[in-house]
Amino acid sequence: MKRILIVEDSPTMRALLNSALEGLEVPVKITEASSGFEALRCLPREPFDLIVTDINMPDINGLELVSFAKSNDAYRSIPLVIVSTEGSERDREKGLELGADVYLVKPFEPEHLREVVVDLLARGEQSE
Repeated sequence: MKRILIVEDSPTMRALLNSALEGLEVPVKITEASSGFEALRCLPREPFDLIVTDINMPDINGLELVSFAKSNDAYRSIPLVIVSTEGSERDREKGLELGADVYLVKPFEPEHLREVVVDLLARGEQSE
C-alpha cells in the first residue's frame, strides 16, 4: 500500500484531491494535513511515498514545506506535487527549483493528477 500526504488548507480542495486519488490501480492510504505545520508533524509518524501540497497556506506555506523536505535526508526522496492557484511561470519555476517533481495549476483535471501520481509512485518503486 502506498502512503500519500495531502497538504491543503481548504477542506473542499482536500476532499477533491482525496476523491481524485481514490480508486487508483495502486492501493493508497491518504493522510490529510490542513497546514504546512500539521504536515511537518505528520512526516515523522509514517513513511510517505508521495506528498501533494498547496502553496498558499497559513503558517508554513507549500514552498517552505518542499524546501524542508528536500533539504532533509529522511524526506529528500519523497516525490512532491504542488497543486496551486499560483500559475505564473515564476511560481512554477520556483516550485520546481525547490525540488517539486510536478507543478499543477488549479483548476486541474482529476485524471491528470491521477496520471502524475501513478507515474511518480511507479518511479519510486523502480528506485527502491
